[in-house]
Amino acid sequence: MFRITKEFHFSASHQLKGLGEDHPCARLHGHNYVVEIELMAEQLDATGFVRDYRELSEFKRFIDDTLDHRHLNDVLGDDCVTAESMARFFYNWCRQRWPETSAVRVKETPKTCAEYRPISDRRANAA
Repeated sequence: MFRITKEFHFSASHQLKGLGEDHPCARLHGHNYVVEIELMAEQLDATGFVRDYRELSEFKRFIDDTLDHRHLNDVLGDDCVTAESMARFFYNWCRQRWPETSAVRVKETPKTCAEYRPISDRRANAA
């Protein structure tokens, strides 16, 4: 199995409503997000790629045009925009364009990471 990843960066704010007032994430705050897209294939294409990295520039345009320096609650229409929910949102967005998409990871800080990987892909990776 071949696996590639590509990393993307953007800055945005969000607020996690429903948390106690004393929780720092209940307040409006922002992150310098790092999003990593993972693609997997059993066979390489005629050029020797899982997918040409240049094709993933569409995701960079989407981030820049839609999310960068925006308030994610407004853009995504959700009162609870967590790294976990963003990972699933990005996975679905990418999978519609690139069927080799196997997982998406979202980092809010250098020490925290949320990943969305469908169960079928987790089972395939364990084999």
